[in-house]
Amino acid sequence: QLQLVESGGGLVQPGGSLRLSCEASGFTLDYYAIGWFRQAPGKEREGVSCISSSDNSTFFTYSVKGRFTGSRDNAKNTVYQQMNSLKPEDTAVYYCAAGDYCSDYVLYDLGYWGQGTQVTVSS
Repeated sequence: QLQLVESGGGLVQPGGSLRLSCEASGFTLDYYAIGWFRQAPGKEREGVSCISSSDNSTFFTYSVKGRFTGSRDNAKNTVYQQMNSLKPEDTAVYYCAAGDYCSDYVLYDLGYWGQGTQVTVSS
């Protein structure tokens, strides 16, 4: 079946790093823009980043610029989000999604949505 699976979340101390993975099965990520979203308890889901399908340009919301980076490994059908200098406010469930295009850090025309991976930043 068509599926996106996130992995790489966990518990880290403030200032630590994690690398999230978003792996597709049943379709090829090469032709999709990929967005990352996050949702903390009691808060609305927010866009974090978007990587374009056309030129792999990656865009980030202001709060994570300079700390997060994105990459795409087409051979592994996987997109990565490297998260450095993590802060407690980064604590959330992180989701990836496949869509048509990025408008800045926001993914549009979503076709697939993952189950999420928990990121907890705490001392």
